[in-house]
Amino acid sequence: MKNTFLNLAVSGVQGLTPYLPGKPIEELERELGISNILKLASNENPLGPSESVLKALKADRLEVEIYPDGNGFMLKQALAEKFDLQQEQITLGNGSNDILDMIARVFLCQGREAIFSQYAFAVYPIATQAVGAVSKIATAFPVDHESMPYGHDLEAMLALISEKTRVIFIANPNNPTGTWLDKKTLKAFMDQVPKGIVVVVDEAYFEYVNEAEYPDTLQWLDQYPNLIVTRTFSKIYGLASLRVGYAVCSEEIADLLNRVRQPFNVNTFSLVAATTALQDEQHIKQCADLNREGLVFWRAACQQRQLSFIPTVGNFITIDTERDAMPVYEGLLREGIIVRPVANYGLPHHLRITMGTKEQNRRCLAGLDKVLSLS
Repeated sequence: MKNTFLNLAVSGVQGLTPYLPGKPIEELERELGISNILKLASNENPLGPSESVLKALKADRLEVEIYPDGNGFMLKQALAEKFDLQQEQITLGNGSNDILDMIARVFLCQGREAIFSQYAFAVYPIATQAVGAVSKIATAFPVDHESMPYGHDLEAMLALISEKTRVIFIANPNNPTGTWLDKKTLKAFMDQVPKGIVVVVDEAYFEYVNEAEYPDTLQWLDQYPNLIVTRTFSKIYGLASLRVGYAVCSEEIADLLNRVRQPFNVNTFSLVAATTALQDEQHIKQCADLNREGLVFWRAACQQRQLSFIPTVGNFITIDTERDAMPVYEGLLREGIIVRPVANYGLPHHLRITMGTKEQNRRCLAGLDKVLSLS
């Protein structure tokens, strides 16, 4: 009887590999019986949410017995004002992952195809396969590419387009590599994609990027009605556990997404927190500044140790341990440090490390030095 329901499941679900989150602190505490654990595995903000968010959550009489605003009016209004949008262009999600799932349910099904890059975010193949569509994976730039090793090769992606293609997923910057596309390159790509294919630009790490040529794709929506931009409050805003993200696109596409969106998919706490967080520019700047300091620290540390790393503009760095990374990961666990192995992305020698505070970065580096010297 064990396989009865597996046989009943639709073919796309039968072959799915579930998304693997970073190891929780509590799980490591149970396994090894240690405390004072440092988690730098899931690209969370080490500073957490702003004080204004915490005050808003305490001050409001949040009526937990009442359903949240199913339309998320106040948050949509805040987003529309901040980015000069119409509320009708916005779709709210239970994290941006929820939005990616909606996109797949609207535009993909058996007989259709989605394109994304090698080493791209793991949710793209999951969302695609779950609805029975086919994933077509474009080979990323090689490790010795002069400007963007492991990055998206947009020409390779264009070459995969067929009459069955309906969605192209592009993470900018990409997780888990941290690689990114400049505005000239991405715009040239958009110009070549047939208008009947939806292009999803996933900008979960948008607020961390400090590059003059990084595109603000929200400005492109009038020119490209097939463009969907997704962002999240889980990263720089420090609201990962509250699960709130959003998509911005044409009103026509937003209407379709909202037709499959689950009712009340963003709870009242999340709506209040995200609306408040959006206004706190000082906290956003503080988090971005700390992240840049962390990237400088880790790049210098890797160069001093002759450890290769993937060039990144996100809030993490992916380091080549030049060996099977799992023993290194496990050694760090014994030191009370959780990072992220990325063998499931096809990078078995790499570890992804989230930027922490100065003290957290130093502790993680000391642990890495110890483990590498022993392994």
